[in-house]
Amino acid sequence: MRRYSRITGTGSYLPPRRLTNADLVAELAQRGLETSDEWIVERTGIRARHFAAPDVASSDLGLEAARLALQAAGLQPQDIDLIIVATSTPDMVFPSTACILQNKLGANGCPAFDVQAVCSGFVYALTVADAMIQSGAARRALVIGAEVFSRILDFNDRTTCVLFGDGAGAVVLEASDTPGILASDLHADGKHVGILCVPGHVMGGQILGDPLLKMDGQAVFKLAVGLLDKAARATLDKAGLTDADIDWLIPHQANIRIMQSTARKLKLSMDKVVVTVDQHGNTSAASIPLALDHAVRSGQVLPGQTLLLEGVGGGFTWGAVLLKL
Repeated sequence: MRRYSRITGTGSYLPPRRLTNADLVAELAQRGLETSDEWIVERTGIRARHFAAPDVASSDLGLEAARLALQAAGLQPQDIDLIIVATSTPDMVFPSTACILQNKLGANGCPAFDVQAVCSGFVYALTVADAMIQSGAARRALVIGAEVFSRILDFNDRTTCVLFGDGAGAVVLEASDTPGILASDLHADGKHVGILCVPGHVMGGQILGDPLLKMDGQAVFKLAVGLLDKAARATLDKAGLTDADIDWLIPHQANIRIMQSTARKLKLSMDKVVVTVDQHGNTSAASIPLALDHAVRSGQVLPGQTLLLEGVGGGFTWGAVLLKL
């Protein structure tokens, strides 16, 4: 009998500090940077975001999301035999954020590692966990997206600092006799490295290059819409389904315009798109599991429905996962 994987629990966590556009505009004004709520909303759809306190790391946010996902699945930390954390803002250079989180959770002993695909990270991590469960290498996996992007923002660049926020989302993925993850499609193209990156690193105790986020917004937008459509259709083809079979689209929450364009290409109304970007901003690898958990807990998304998750990120990376909840 073929072995499949299914999501059996979801969880998410946002740091308590919430900044509305008005709050951020006031802070930026103190730096001599002019922007407005109207400017941000018109271009991005973002109205608020959450920032972590200075002593809070990605593993701390991921830990809270993981605990809620375990609770939803009716499991204990020691029931987990695989932990994958998708993050671009790790606690340390090494060890992995997954190992740090594993110890905080009390799930010591199982394999734990990070996946770095920026905003596509959760889709990548979910695909890896599904493959490991299908192969028999794991039975119960925690897949987490956690980010503290506020640490790498240039608050002298209004085109990027208004976009991002901090947070974490998690799912429990368990072995099943019935299909949960139906298909996935992952890609990367390194020739686009320069359009979205943090071009700095540590050497000899010093930072070489620029440790703050750089983005060519127009280039990212143009690539994202086309690539998301291709990944969605490839994933649907692998599953033998069409866009008419999608109950909910849960895209990476980067920009409402990208999400609207993607929905149009899939012939979906925005009523079938889970949108949290307005309240969370772009939380990179955390955005899809955050949106999924929000939709599940609010009763928006129901068991048995077919969901399409998709994301694009620096690298340039992109991908999609089709699943039945």
